[in-house]
Parts: sequence; C-alpha cells; structure tokens
Amino acid sequence: MSRATDLEQLLAPVVAAQGCELWGLEFSMQGRRGLLRLYIDTPHGVTLEDCERVSRQVSAVLDVEDPIASAYTLEVSSPGMDRPLYTPAQFARYVGQRIAVRLRAPYEGRRRFQGVLNGLEEGDVVLQVEDTEYLLPLESIDKANVVPVFDDSLPDGGDKGAGLREGAGIDEADLNLSPTGPGEPEHE
Repeated sequence: MSRATDLEQLLAPVVAAQGCELWGLEFSMQGRRGLLRLYIDTPHGVTLEDCERVSRQVSAVLDVEDPIASAYTLEVSSPGMDRPLYTPAQFARYVGQRIAVRLRAPYEGRRRFQGVLNGLEEGDVVLQVEDTEYLLPLESIDKANVVPVFDDSLPDGGDKGAGLREGAGIDEADLNLSPTGPGEPEHE
C-alpha cells in the first residue's frame, strides 16, 4: 500500500466525524519537506470553518499517530470548481460534465485529453473529445479534474463573463491551482 493510501485510511474517519467527506488526499515530498493536502466536501459546500475544524482534528491525530517521519505542511481545502477526480464513484457523479485528463503515458500520441465524460465502462473512463470517443483506463490516469464552465452572460442581463454554467471549458494554464497561503500548519 502507498503512503497516501495509508494516510487516507487513517484520516477518512477523522474527517467523517467532523461531518465532511474526504474527497481526496495528496502527499508529496518537496525536498526534505512533505506536503499533505486534504480535499474535503459536504453536501452544502465547504466553509472556512469546516477547513479549520478538520485541520485541527487531523493535526491532532497526525501528532499522536506520527505517520510522517519528516517535516510536512498540512493543507485542508475544498476540492473547488475544478475538483480533482480520484475514484470511479467520483467520475460517475460527473457524467455529462467536461473534464480534463492527464495520462501517465501517451495514448495515441498524447497524454492530455479534455472532453465530455460519457461514463465508465469496465474500468475505463469514456471520454468524448469532439467527434472521437476514447476509452481511457482508470489506472492509466495520472490526474483528472472537472473543467469549470463560465457563461458569457447572466440570466438577468448582468455583466458578461460573470455566470457559471456546465459544459464549456477554460484553459488549465489560466488557473492558479496552488492553495498555499499564510497560516497553514507546519509540522516538524
């Protein structure tokens, strides 16, 4: 089992006890420091208070269990509009939505795909990219995210570009996906 899987098994019940779902977990080493990033979700959305509460509880459990030998930073946040997709159940929840997929190895000469998620079929993500339907094995996916869709106008005639709708894409390069910031707990 990987370190991320071990951490997920340890922390999912802690997050659930706080009334949240552990949407996903990422652990990486950056030099001698680790970064533990938790994405949490609730049916009504995630508030700053949810993140603070989960961070305090997770931090206490990590201090007692000590599963990470090196110094690390703990980040707790919402998955956001461009939420990452990790599990078959998460992919199933977003059928009909635009997603971006990066593969571990090239398939038909490319690693990046963006299109409409048509479903799951025997362990494969069914992705419609323009006129072509691709079957991408889940185990070959390095990263997948929902693509937020912005409408050009609001229903009440408000400012152009201010509305959000499903089905249109934005370029990943336009997003600052780094959730780092002041006040994050650091652990030694």
